[in-house]
Amino acid sequence: MCGIVGYIGNKSVVDILVNGLSQLEYRGYDSAGVAVQTSSKIKVYKAEGKLENLSSVLMQHKSEFADSTMGIGHIRWATHGAPNVINAHPHTCNCGNLVIVHNGIIENYKELKVKLEAKGAKFRSQTDTEAVAHLIAYKYEETKDLTEAVRLATQELDGAYALCVMHNNEKNKLIATKRNAPLLVGVGEDEYYVASDVPAIIPYTKKAMYLNDNQIVELSRSEMKLFNSNGEPIPQKVEILPWEPVALSKMGYKHFMLKEIHEQPDVIRNILVGKLHSADSQITLDEVKLDKQTLKDLNRIQIIACGTSLHAAMIGKYIIENFCGIAVDVEASSEYIYRKTVTDKHTLVIGVSQSGETADTLTAIKQAKARGSHILIITNRPDSAMAREADSLVPVNAGIEVSVAATKSYIAQLVSFYLLALYMAEIKGSLDESVLKSLKSELTLVPQKIEQILSHKEDIQKCAQHYANTKDFIYVARGINFPTALEGALKLKEISYINATGYPAGELKHGPIAMLDESMPVLSILMKGSVYEKLLSNSEEAKARNARMIALTNSTSEKLKELFEFIIEVPDIQELLSPLIAMVPLQLIAYYIAEYLGKDVDQPRNLAKSVTVE
Repeated sequence: MCGIVGYIGNKSVVDILVNGLSQLEYRGYDSAGVAVQTSSKIKVYKAEGKLENLSSVLMQHKSEFADSTMGIGHIRWATHGAPNVINAHPHTCNCGNLVIVHNGIIENYKELKVKLEAKGAKFRSQTDTEAVAHLIAYKYEETKDLTEAVRLATQELDGAYALCVMHNNEKNKLIATKRNAPLLVGVGEDEYYVASDVPAIIPYTKKAMYLNDNQIVELSRSEMKLFNSNGEPIPQKVEILPWEPVALSKMGYKHFMLKEIHEQPDVIRNILVGKLHSADSQITLDEVKLDKQTLKDLNRIQIIACGTSLHAAMIGKYIIENFCGIAVDVEASSEYIYRKTVTDKHTLVIGVSQSGETADTLTAIKQAKARGSHILIITNRPDSAMAREADSLVPVNAGIEVSVAATKSYIAQLVSFYLLALYMAEIKGSLDESVLKSLKSELTLVPQKIEQILSHKEDIQKCAQHYANTKDFIYVARGINFPTALEGALKLKEISYINATGYPAGELKHGPIAMLDESMPVLSILMKGSVYEKLLSNSEEAKARNARMIALTNSTSEKLKELFEFIIEVPDIQELLSPLIAMVPLQLIAYYIAEYLGKDVDQPRNLAKSVTVE
């Protein structure tokens, strides 16, 4: 989950490292550090906490590295050892000649530590990374070649890693390698950049090479060499990145999260372009490589995801079963990978991930692929490791999402599921033509309905401020919007730290109703349709226990005013598409509550955007 950067070229390295780390701070912000090659030796600077603390340290020492043009940097999300200066990266060997930054988890570091201590290594930190630094240093003593030392050392590592390494004896060389963790090299004019993710390099170059597992890249100011795990030179594949630097700007909004919420109408339009031409035309999904007969015969689907993507998957299950009559199982990737993989070549397995690098989901799809299943990936990153494992790829085209709390990528995943379900329904002939036409027609209107919500946020702001000081919050829904309740609660938990929980409304009376009293807000997602009356009855039960009731609804019934303290109205929409509308006010409620409480909206504590460790 950590972020790493590296640079070798002719520019001032510290500015590039700090700017790169600022673009990767969504990956972790427990501590930060850089190592810089000066004229005399490598110097390391670290700070606990957010990147601004490191910037303060660097300001005090700027004369030491004014002419430096090579270095590595790291932003940490703590896994092994407390978030402090000692455990912050970069880490060094005992002699201090070798420095290393690392993203991932070394599973056998304890065994390595015992062996290395027997050789005389002295450990200062509690991290797994320090074992790698000592191991490479010993290999360097044997080989006197940094590239070869890294290659030999990584053969002894178990787990996941992205590494960037420097050594005092090789002042014009930067080495990087990876296994089960993202890493790419940006290519400039007589300069190279190393980074965990694209945002760190797009201000400088749009040309990049993605490293595959176990590949090692050796960088100098004038040359890039790529080797396989046997040390043999291999061809390089440099690509043009599809991202623009403007994606990293707040564009006048106070937070990236608020900007990304407002981008959702255009995100939906971008997804629909080329896929849904009109209500009368068929869905076009060229990315789905299953032949039509296989799709017609398909009788089982597994969807694997984590976090927000898991909630999108749950709605995907609902609409695929409803539209296509195919049995769908949804499971958290973190559970899927630790039980017997019950799938085969007759099962379509869908992996959902914003980053395409989520470790648990990546492991899960590899397990399913090994069993012969067709793998379809829904991701915001067509350049990701998960995308490279895919047999079929559905890119959601949400653009770079900077805020840790997912908003526009979630809506994009939902729209992608709707398109997939409608596409399959057309092939199977499982929906009446009039129903298909109605769904497609209204799907094209969703962007402007979300814009109506975004242009009238005053009631949502008032509601958020009214309930901002509550310690607990309950979201309830039924049917297709139960996952919406879960996602609404997750958003509030993530950025405000309020203990929010989503429930199927019918389950309140089976235990949770005991928590209800005059201090407990209950938000009912009360969309017109098949479960409206049932949910209204559940809301009355909660009101009878003195709960503070809020409605999110497209109903205009006057009866609601007697039951609810606050009513958040949304545009009318048919029930099967209502999650696309209902989620936006819940994102805004979470945002405004967190902002009112003074929380760090874009970088909530303990979280990282891309979970690249299991």
